[in-house]
Amino acid sequence: MTSSCAAPDVCCPVREIAPGVFVFTSALYTTTTTVIAGANGGCLIVDPAIGPADLTELARWLAARHLRVRAGWSTHPHWDHVLWSAGLGADVPRYATQAAAAAASARRDALFAEAEAEAPGHDQALFGRLTTWPGDEVPWDGPAALIIAHDAHAPGHGALFLPSAGVLVAGDMCSDVEIPLVDGEADDPFGMYRTGLGRLAALSAVRAVVPGHGHPGDGAALRARVAADLEYLDAVEAGAPVTDPRLGPEWLRQEHARQAALAQRDD
Repeated sequence: MTSSCAAPDVCCPVREIAPGVFVFTSALYTTTTTVIAGANGGCLIVDPAIGPADLTELARWLAARHLRVRAGWSTHPHWDHVLWSAGLGADVPRYATQAAAAAASARRDALFAEAEAEAPGHDQALFGRLTTWPGDEVPWDGPAALIIAHDAHAPGHGALFLPSAGVLVAGDMCSDVEIPLVDGEADDPFGMYRTGLGRLAALSAVRAVVPGHGHPGDGAALRARVAADLEYLDAVEAGAPVTDPRLGPEWLRQEHARQAALAQRDD
């Protein structure tokens, strides 16, 4: 199912990738927002993004379908994944893993400055207000959302797996438009990334994957993306040439250069 939003280039298109699981895609950085509908008109929102107009349109879409936000989940502590708006509910609990919530809190001012530079106009009072959740499942009254925690890409990165729908909401991993982006401040950035990929790849019965940036794919797409990510990491760590087709945008080429230098430093 594909539908569209009222405003051009805002949250378009909207895809229902599994019954009750909707993915919004913003024009900026091909950023996704996932909405999981539950019982009694409730819903769980994962990583609402990315500009204020996107969040306004998301709130309108939810209201039009009589969906009320019961909880939010932030996959990791980067500025574009800790956003919120009053239209989604100022008092709605927004959860993250312990490491992610701590990192977001420690860098909240710096993260908001990044948000203002890239997508200005967000509500600073609601920005980055995350509650630690130490459990294995998001606490809400809808379909089970299992937390797959690791430290690839960012501290406490928490992907969600919806076993009833077979959907993996991967956060900033398993993308068809971005290379793997390791956490350069980690003790073992490439090893941690491989560990995170392994945890996602080990999930059984994944029928759909949603990257934080890029396009949803099916189970075969997940396997292909994991393989491409491992091939990229192998080449970078070996100091070999990289021909990954995702290296088109200049900012990704710059990130690749940073990671290649990091691999040489750690060699």
